[in-house]
Amino acid sequence: MNKKYIKYIFLLAFSISSNVVSAQEQPGLRQRADQLYTQFKYANAAPIYLKLVDTKNPKLKDLERLADCYQRMNDYEAAENWYARIVQDRESKIENLIHYGSVLKSNSRYAEAKKVLSQYAAKSGDSKRVANEILGCDSAILWMAKPTSHQIKNETEINSGFADFAVFPIGNKVYFTAEPDERFLKNKDGRTGNPFLKIYTAEQSADHHLTAKLIDKSSFNNESYHVGPIISNQKGNTLFITRTYPGKNGEVNKENNRKFRTNNLELFIYTSNNGTYDVVPFAYNDVKKYSVGHAALSLDEKVLYFVSDMPGGFGQTDIWFCELQSDGKWGKPQNAGPNINTEEEEMFPNIGVDGTLYYSSNGLPGMGGLDIFASKGAKSTWTKSQNLRYPVNSPGDDFAFITNKSIDDTVMGYLSSNRKGGLGNDDIYSFSNVKPKMILALKGLTVNKTTAQTLAAVNVTLYANGRQIVAKQHSQADGTFFFELEKGKDYMVVGQKEQFFSDSTALSTQGLSKSDTLNLTLRLEPLFEIGKSIAIQNIHYDFDKDNIRKDAAKILDELVRTMRDNPTLEIELSSHTDSRGADSYNLDLSQRRANSVVNYLVNRGISRSRMTAKGYGETQLLNHCGNGQKCSAEEHQANRRTAFKILKY
Repeated sequence: MNKKYIKYIFLLAFSISSNVVSAQEQPGLRQRADQLYTQFKYANAAPIYLKLVDTKNPKLKDLERLADCYQRMNDYEAAENWYARIVQDRESKIENLIHYGSVLKSNSRYAEAKKVLSQYAAKSGDSKRVANEILGCDSAILWMAKPTSHQIKNETEINSGFADFAVFPIGNKVYFTAEPDERFLKNKDGRTGNPFLKIYTAEQSADHHLTAKLIDKSSFNNESYHVGPIISNQKGNTLFITRTYPGKNGEVNKENNRKFRTNNLELFIYTSNNGTYDVVPFAYNDVKKYSVGHAALSLDEKVLYFVSDMPGGFGQTDIWFCELQSDGKWGKPQNAGPNINTEEEEMFPNIGVDGTLYYSSNGLPGMGGLDIFASKGAKSTWTKSQNLRYPVNSPGDDFAFITNKSIDDTVMGYLSSNRKGGLGNDDIYSFSNVKPKMILALKGLTVNKTTAQTLAAVNVTLYANGRQIVAKQHSQADGTFFFELEKGKDYMVVGQKEQFFSDSTALSTQGLSKSDTLNLTLRLEPLFEIGKSIAIQNIHYDFDKDNIRKDAAKILDELVRTMRDNPTLEIELSSHTDSRGADSYNLDLSQRRANSVVNYLVNRGISRSRMTAKGYGETQLLNHCGNGQKCSAEEHQANRRTAFKILKY
């Protein structure tokens, strides 16, 4: 397994530490960025690459590494912006089309991803390599337009700004794996910059939600590096815990004349013994050659499933199993077979309450990253795996799916995901498949703001909890679209289409007590009218400041997307003030604010050559509120605005 290229979720699991053996001379700027990059310190390398690419003719390698940094940091929006520039470069390698297609999928842009991946297949002649990815795009479009009945809830009481994942019920509690809070920051993973994983507990409320998060005080949490995930037998007296090997005898890899020591994973078995644990390493650990972890037990506890990159598998990591022998020992590992394992990674197996195997894979058609699949069978005999579709799966990594209750036709449990809208890198979500009794819906229309004519094929996305996607579809030939809603939620609807500036509308089902259908119209403004000025709503600055606030950044990101999706568009970005204050000062302040907007877009991947910053001060007031005029705060606010004018398309 090429551990350098494992995404963050795998870094948590099949982890290596970048302990550098050889010394290096004091590097220059590019050398420093490259050094950080090869040490997997992407968050530190990215700002340096940003400086290197902010030139008229940036080096393609710097652009590629910057885009790759953002992809590995799970900032898929930024990664998409940079890959959009990279693939336009005449010297860009064909391989970049695969990277670009991958981040497009991560951003739910499946139609665009299919187009890019198809370009790769046509140019390379290797359609097999991207066949699953293209099939996943087609499927995801259908799944997001018609989600399953699963109700997914972020368990905000226990999730943090770090990683929280892999729930397992033991007794009247659940156990899960998490990165500790600030009190433990002194002990960090050198690559992620976050604390090493430990085991936590939480209480289950009557409505199936989790509360009272506590770090477990047991001895298994005293290890130096990552601890977790954890599972147990049904009695709760035998634990199977994944740990990172802490010693110095692990596998050594070489790259660019540098040596890196690999700290592979091991599986340990803890047996309760009068308040303490007897600890035995799994018989088939081999830290010098491969990792073993992510255990799961069959319902009769006679088969132990686990994940490993040991030799003899089908792909990078496979699901394996051992059978319990008459002497109480586990037999030799056997592969779970080709209906489960692929050429890529299979991770996080769990056995459901009905014996179904749930696991995650990125080697089958899916929505992006790891998708959760289900299969019936045992040992090495399984039915064809079924994708659990949206919203169980998402464009991100979805894994550690476990069911712990089944009442009539209602199944409940937990899953883990780094999907957008969460609190941290990975969050724990509860789910149930109960259908709501109250039916709420949204009926919408997309139109051209200038002509009032309906617009077809507008990409309409329904968001909740910030940028968490609820559903996604294209408006029909008559401009209509339709979504089902849940009660008690705040939503945002965004419409996007090439050659148009997007429109968005907020709506809420808070307070609704009976079935209803809400209506709205999205009005998209044409971008191909040269000289047209378009105001960017709700861009606010702190008094007498020119920095981009977080609330303004979210709005400017929509302009970034517009510039990215319309690569021939060139604009003038203008900033305006009200009449209060000296005329010359207002002119200078507005110019600094316009420069800040341009700089923000440059840092998000838009070429500086496509933008001109212009501060107009108070020279273009929208109302009568000039010098000396008495006006309300609202009237002055109308003049403090940011806009862009179309110079070229």
